[in-house]
Amino acid sequence: MAEDNPNRSIFKIYNTMTKQKEVFRTKEPNKVGMYVCGVTAYDFSHIGHARAYVAFDVLYRYLMELGYEVTYIRNFTDVDDKIIRRANEFKEKDPDHPLSDPLNLSNHFCEEFLRDMDDLQCLLPTHQPRVSDHMDQIRNMIAKIIENGYAYPLDGDVYFSVDKFPDYGRLSKRKLEDNRAGERVSVDSRKRNPADFALWKSAKPGEPSWDSPWGPGRPGWHIECSAMSAHYLTFSFDIHGGGMDLIFPHHENELAQSCAACPETNITYWVHNGFVTINDEKMSKSTGNFFTVREVTKVYHPLALRYFLLSMHYNSPVNYSLSQIDIASDAVFRIYQTLEDCREALLPFQEEKLDEKPKANSKKPSKPNESEDPAELLEKGFESKMSDDLHTPEVLKGLLPNALTTINNQLNDLKKKQKQKQKQQHIPIVQGLTKLEGAVRKILGLLGLLSVLPYSEVLQQLKEKALVRAEMTEDEIFHLIEERALARKNKNFSKSDQIRTELTAKGISLMDLPTGTVWRPCVPEGKPDQAPAAE
Repeated sequence: MAEDNPNRSIFKIYNTMTKQKEVFRTKEPNKVGMYVCGVTAYDFSHIGHARAYVAFDVLYRYLMELGYEVTYIRNFTDVDDKIIRRANEFKEKDPDHPLSDPLNLSNHFCEEFLRDMDDLQCLLPTHQPRVSDHMDQIRNMIAKIIENGYAYPLDGDVYFSVDKFPDYGRLSKRKLEDNRAGERVSVDSRKRNPADFALWKSAKPGEPSWDSPWGPGRPGWHIECSAMSAHYLTFSFDIHGGGMDLIFPHHENELAQSCAACPETNITYWVHNGFVTINDEKMSKSTGNFFTVREVTKVYHPLALRYFLLSMHYNSPVNYSLSQIDIASDAVFRIYQTLEDCREALLPFQEEKLDEKPKANSKKPSKPNESEDPAELLEKGFESKMSDDLHTPEVLKGLLPNALTTINNQLNDLKKKQKQKQKQQHIPIVQGLTKLEGAVRKILGLLGLLSVLPYSEVLQQLKEKALVRAEMTEDEIFHLIEERALARKNKNFSKSDQIRTELTAKGISLMDLPTGTVWRPCVPEGKPDQAPAAE
């Protein structure tokens, strides 16, 4: 292991292999190699995908913040049984449909996936290899595994022999006798052991195929990641990641293949994110309990979905429900409203020299503890939570709300000083606000929650999504605001209250200000706690 940079924070991360948190140490000084299993591109991405790639995006960002040069690989499976089946469905309806070709279909959904990841503000990995572009590496690895005695050809197929690999089950902690043919593992009486899995599948009529020493065919699911991770990162790298559903059989099989091809295979940390449930039930297409990223972002801002996914620890299960996504959306609105209020308040002071000190006889603004700088406390707290296995929930539910409250309190103090025309007194407040706003922005950036758009534009987008959920137009809301104002004028307070209550139930909150009544999104009251219906 490489020696840590003495100036770098100690970072601990949970390792599935050892089932404990470990201090993160890299194989090469200041460099990280990370491979994360990507999607099988045959349909739109669902929120389980979003959960995984948002989690690893935060890990990617945080490692770079710690000063590491990160090589992040996330693959696309663009050759697979599911892809072929979906292409055939298009072909049955229309033989000339462009998506009736499996590679066209997978390419289409690769691009759609990238659109979703961009919406969720996930950074692009260093490389995004596709199976169809790495057939040479796959065939060469299979040949090496056969040569080393761990696999056997059979009528154009090639199977990995789990009996030949004594360490099989080391990652998942499963015993060989407990294993059975799992997802994407065919039940084939020809196999020496039912748990043996395909490295190469012989060609079937009408399916895409590539030439090989064992006959035309295509790779099995597991071999692709072993071959591509070795190609880009060698057989020895730092982090292999994915969802918990991949621990067995996918990652177990990957590990066996890689070790069979190269005995020096060494992956230090196996990192897995928790499952997503819908209303406390497993997500399933067959039951209709299944939501794509697009279905969610049609009615909620992508930042709200990202916030929601980070509001639970990446290693824990997360339950998707209306109440939770509403709370996340409201939290994002509060963040951006506070930042916009801060921006507007600081605008008049941009040209001032804020490094000047108040006059000697001027009274300093009181603080609970003069030694506690809110910005520094926020940054230290963030470092503490993130260095402990990326504890984003404690950042979002504790540190960040406290910082926003401090900003709002300081904005109120600033307004008072401006009314009293105490010019020298506002300087420390402006300095503090500027510093704290910068710290909040930095943390939002590291969590991928900072939009490149102006705050006001994000707020407008959040309001537009609220209108979609409420099934209302802004003109309709303004009309109700006028009705309510007239009712109040006529002392018809029951009608006034009724209008407010009905709007609140739809997620629209009215606020009476000296300049008039305005509206903003809110968490709906009295709405059933369930996930939105899939289309």
